[in-house]
Amino acid sequence: MTQPSASSFTSQANKAALESMPFTDVRDFEDASHGFLGTISPAIINNASGGVVWDAASYDFLTGDAPDTVHPSLWRQSRLTAMHGLFEVVEGIYQVRGFDLSNVTFVEGDTGVIVIDPLISKETAAAAWSLYREHRGDRQVTAVIYTHSHVDHFGGVRGIVDQADVDSGAVIVVAPEGFIDHVVAENVYAGTAMTRRAAYMYGAALSRGPAGQLGAGLGQTTSTGEVTVILPTKTITTTGESLTIDGVEIVFQMAPGTEAPSEMHFYFPRYKALCMAENATHTQHNLLTLRGALVRDPHVWSQYLTEAIETFGSTADVVFTSHHWPTWGRERIIDFLSIQRDMYGYLHDQTLRLLNKGYTGAEIAERMQLPPALEAAWSTHGYYGSISHNVKAIYQRYMGWFDGNPARLWQHTPGDAASRYVAAMGGIDSVIGQARTAFDSGDYRWAATLLDHAIFAEPDNADASALLADTLEQLGFGSENGTWRNFFLSGATELRSGNFGTPVAANSHDMLDQLTVEQFFDVVAIQINGPKAWDLNVALDWTFTDSGENYRVTLNNGVLIYVKRAAAVDADATIALTRAVIPALATGSLDDARSAGMTVTGNEAALMSILSMLDPGDPGFNIVTPRLTLP
Repeated sequence: MTQPSASSFTSQANKAALESMPFTDVRDFEDASHGFLGTISPAIINNASGGVVWDAASYDFLTGDAPDTVHPSLWRQSRLTAMHGLFEVVEGIYQVRGFDLSNVTFVEGDTGVIVIDPLISKETAAAAWSLYREHRGDRQVTAVIYTHSHVDHFGGVRGIVDQADVDSGAVIVVAPEGFIDHVVAENVYAGTAMTRRAAYMYGAALSRGPAGQLGAGLGQTTSTGEVTVILPTKTITTTGESLTIDGVEIVFQMAPGTEAPSEMHFYFPRYKALCMAENATHTQHNLLTLRGALVRDPHVWSQYLTEAIETFGSTADVVFTSHHWPTWGRERIIDFLSIQRDMYGYLHDQTLRLLNKGYTGAEIAERMQLPPALEAAWSTHGYYGSISHNVKAIYQRYMGWFDGNPARLWQHTPGDAASRYVAAMGGIDSVIGQARTAFDSGDYRWAATLLDHAIFAEPDNADASALLADTLEQLGFGSENGTWRNFFLSGATELRSGNFGTPVAANSHDMLDQLTVEQFFDVVAIQINGPKAWDLNVALDWTFTDSGENYRVTLNNGVLIYVKRAAAVDADATIALTRAVIPALATGSLDDARSAGMTVTGNEAALMSILSMLDPGDPGFNIVTPRLTLP
């Protein structure tokens, strides 16, 4: 099979980038390899049944100079993030990097080890823990710290820690305020849609190589093992709060509403080491991740970075995070944190300045440029976030989706608009012809716009699909941003080979186990098919026998409402259960719920009528082609 190649336009653009950027600066490579102690060979991690959940060896091609199918700056970043193994940060603090999207850090105490952010998967965390013990001895875990509420910072916890040790108090689990609520909200409520889009963002279905997936800027990709979670036993709520674990003092700084809604930094005076969670990395981060999330606040992000500099900058000898490599030396630490701070502050302030002059998000994104001193720093480059989509996110945060132009207030859907555009441009052949002209001249953005209309007007048009796939491929080959490249190449892959769905499940059993009663009812409510349930009028009492609580749950006008109140005789049925039954119900398994002790008295058909209205998410919904029917 012939390997795809870069067009002359893409090659020239990548060559120009190579000539304009400071590639002779190799300090990051020195820092990324500093303290290397060893790794596993082969660098492949399997699950219990032998399936591969992580394959660092698949990135061994990342050597030498960038091929013309890769932006040279992204190639450089991927070479850095592909480094894997155990590294000494300082004597007493060790990181395993390159075993997942994120890093896991081991801080040695008087008798054992404090684990920070145990990766995504149980299997990758276990492999990292094994590598650490191989080099540092068989120590016991005394604590786990979750820096924030994203899955790559807690999902592998059961690969290192047993629940029994947490229950006995032998291991404490520390997290910032609001941690578990945000874990559930992000991974369960919108989990299906986010995970489908994350497959595009991380290139989950792409082959690895110079013409395929080679990283995501923040790390290589996401592991595909078992996602777990253990509930925190200690919640941090206040900046300045101090905790001593196994003889090691930890001073915390709260940083909510930054890279995650629940996040914190902390400092180890013993080691003069500052952990910045995910708020100061060697890339411009996302203010709105392409997989979808709530828009983050760059203003408070920059303020918390200022606070960290002021609080810890005069004493820290090293700063490390849960992605990328550390920075050593106080002068370099302050410079690094200040550059990150100024970058987010500049994007925020200048976007607000220009939106107050009437510019739209797209217009501001096109003209925004960082100051030369910031642009010169590799850590401000858009490998994961980007100026383009971050500026649009800031606009969205303050102004919403509408740009104020009434002509854009009530636009047609993409499919309806597409058929009208195609007709106005003289038919499908004319649109494809103009797109071909744009493609041949290197105007890939315009070609993609035209072909998007063509495919949404005629989804089965093979010529339009083939040309759009070629167009997206060239856009990917020219992208400095790893997630943009993955999105473009994933779209090209689906146009050529069909919908690849969601390679990784959105919800884990552990996450479902953590659902509160209210969250369970929310999960049910967001799956109700509203139009189908318009005429249904049902009232149920849900009595939780372990807590003695009762909830009146009604379904009227297609809306499920729950209220905590005493049971009453006017309910159509009463469901008696314990909270332990919730995971079975959340996955739609009524038989499992009954086996776990759930009983129904009264009109069981009332319960069944609600369950019959459930319309679960579609993990294989179309992205680059239209959904042909509405639910």
